[in-house]
Amino acid sequence: MEPVTNNEISRPANVILHIIFIILAITCLLPIVLVFMISITDYDSIVLNGYQFIPEKLSLEAYAYIFKDYTVIAKAYGVSIFVTVVGTLLSVFISSLYAYPISRADFKYRGFFAFLIFFTMLFGGGLVPWYMVYTQVLDLKNSIWALIVPMLLSPFNVLIMKTYFQMSVPPALIEASKIDGAGELRTFFQIVFPLSLPVFATIGLFNTLHYWNDWFNSMIFVTDTDLYSLQYLMYKMISQADYLSRNGALIQGSATELAKLPGETIRMAMALIGIGPIVLAYPFFQRYFIKGLTLGSIKG
Repeated sequence: MEPVTNNEISRPANVILHIIFIILAITCLLPIVLVFMISITDYDSIVLNGYQFIPEKLSLEAYAYIFKDYTVIAKAYGVSIFVTVVGTLLSVFISSLYAYPISRADFKYRGFFAFLIFFTMLFGGGLVPWYMVYTQVLDLKNSIWALIVPMLLSPFNVLIMKTYFQMSVPPALIEASKIDGAGELRTFFQIVFPLSLPVFATIGLFNTLHYWNDWFNSMIFVTDTDLYSLQYLMYKMISQADYLSRNGALIQGSATELAKLPGETIRMAMALIGIGPIVLAYPFFQRYFIKGLTLGSIKG
């Protein structure tokens, strides 16, 4: 049997850990596989047999219903991708510009601005004032910026970044850059930023998921169908399919066809379409994710 050093785990423990992680990976993948199989199952088979990994009868009726006007889906995809990319970049940039000064002990007003961001995390102004600010003051209704601006600054993300800067950027390093003649902006972009990539990636992932999954701002601020995000479009289509399925008998002329809408398979097909690029984006953040999250949240 090979000797085991202090930095290595034994072979049996290694095998057990591999088995555990394989089981965890399978439990994560199986629901996605099941959703896909349901989305391509004939609706009558689901009614008779329930959910099955191997469908008794295949059907692409759900995808045909969703893509009957594919330009609408493509346009919603474009809106969601634009909002996610631009919103994530702006949000990370603004959050870091707020977090970095209040992480510095030599910043005169750090207590005031730290209290300000902490206070907004505990108390909100309410939905009506929030809506009136964006529609009456900023005039963002039916604007693409109405999907970006409301989520630009999160107190939770600012506090994570602040803690990370305090723990990972030595004050002596900043003093040294000042002695060498670097200004604040150069110190931030050339010294602090390269040392803080894990927390930038972590907050970037948080914001990416937040923007991609958001449908509430579309419902509140947008009535122009060209500005519907993908998630809100999915919500509208599911609601429409449910309504038509339940009330098909009350609608003259096409009652039979409407009553046969495959509502369950449509939901699963939309879930797969909604996952979309966000699944592909996750591996790019993953190697920074754990380090950035844990280092930034050990101490408050």
